[in-house]
Amino acid sequence: MTAAILAAKQGLLDLQQWGRQALSWRVLVPVGLLLLSWRFPEVGSIIVNTISEAYLQVSVFVAGTLIVIYGLERLFRVDSADLLARHPKAQVPVAAFLGALPGCGGAIVVVTQYVNGQVGFGALVAVLTATMGDAAFLLLAQEPLTGMAVFALGMGVGTISGYLLEAIHGRDFMRRQTDDSAAETVAANRPPTRSRDVRGLRVVWMMLMVPGVVMAVPIAMQLEPDTWFGPLSEFRPVTMLGFVGGMICLLMWSMFLSSDPGHTYAAANPNDRREGRPSLVSRVVNDTNFVTVWVIAAFLLFELGVHFTGADLGAWFAVWAPLTPLLAVLVGFLPGCGPQIIVTTLYLTGAIPMAALLGNAISNDGDALFPALALAPRAALVATLYTGVPALIVGYGAYFLLA
Repeated sequence: MTAAILAAKQGLLDLQQWGRQALSWRVLVPVGLLLLSWRFPEVGSIIVNTISEAYLQVSVFVAGTLIVIYGLERLFRVDSADLLARHPKAQVPVAAFLGALPGCGGAIVVVTQYVNGQVGFGALVAVLTATMGDAAFLLLAQEPLTGMAVFALGMGVGTISGYLLEAIHGRDFMRRQTDDSAAETVAANRPPTRSRDVRGLRVVWMMLMVPGVVMAVPIAMQLEPDTWFGPLSEFRPVTMLGFVGGMICLLMWSMFLSSDPGHTYAAANPNDRREGRPSLVSRVVNDTNFVTVWVIAAFLLFELGVHFTGADLGAWFAVWAPLTPLLAVLVGFLPGCGPQIIVTTLYLTGAIPMAALLGNAISNDGDALFPALALAPRAALVATLYTGVPALIVGYGAYFLLA
């Protein structure tokens, strides 16, 4: 009887928690999009097509990339902290390599190891310079050769910058003495992912992802699979599949991840099996949803901006082309991966040049800047500003070479 009462109380608490989340501002985003689609049919068509494109042209490929990368991490049991500890003389290039890996997990490891005194300031600069964050998944999924070139460039620039600044300032520059458990305390205080709440939606998510991958391949080959369904073609079944899939990603992000803004912290050690740490599937779903939301935001900003203003954004950016690398570098100073995904999306849509992408890729620190600011704010700010120097050099170098 007692167990039943406790279970009932827990159920009420879960329902209450879900209610609070359902009323959060993030839920207003998908609801607002649906209301806007209903009220303005022309705008609604743009929204449906845009969300469908984001899902079928980006999300499914990002999910596939994540499965491969996270699966390899688990298979080979990569431990980034141990890798740094075993190669003290090569910490700068190792840190640059970890930063160049898609996502922010490797960068977060280097940041926490710098605070704990295990790596030097050069490694901190190297990893922040090489890091592209979650935007790397988007670039790798859409233009893999470009993505690999950007990763290699980030590693090279990060290694050179790290060695140069460590020679100037020394290994312990701006490091303050902290308790070795500081990084673990930050990770431990992170709210655990509520997998129990999203289990049902996660099943739907995976069921939609399978046909999404199948349909995404011909779309990538510039085919129109909507026309393959005979009399049903007028209902645009593939487009609606993409729209529903994108809305599921948006709903899962808005309702269940609002208290976990640092979701990529969990990627720091892919072999951490402690309670509350996300599984491989959870990491793929959560990170795919995160990238999807920002891609949808960037796509809608572009498409609705053109619709309501009639402006040719490509021509507008062409007029201001000399400033785009500078603006992209400044955006890179913003913590988090969302703004950086927007920059990458603008590049993929042809709105900004490669030079702007390269400048942003080097200056941005992704989610790794959050723990850096929390654990060593002065060092984080100085290191971030230092990344802006090679970012401007590379960005404008590419601008004049590729012009």
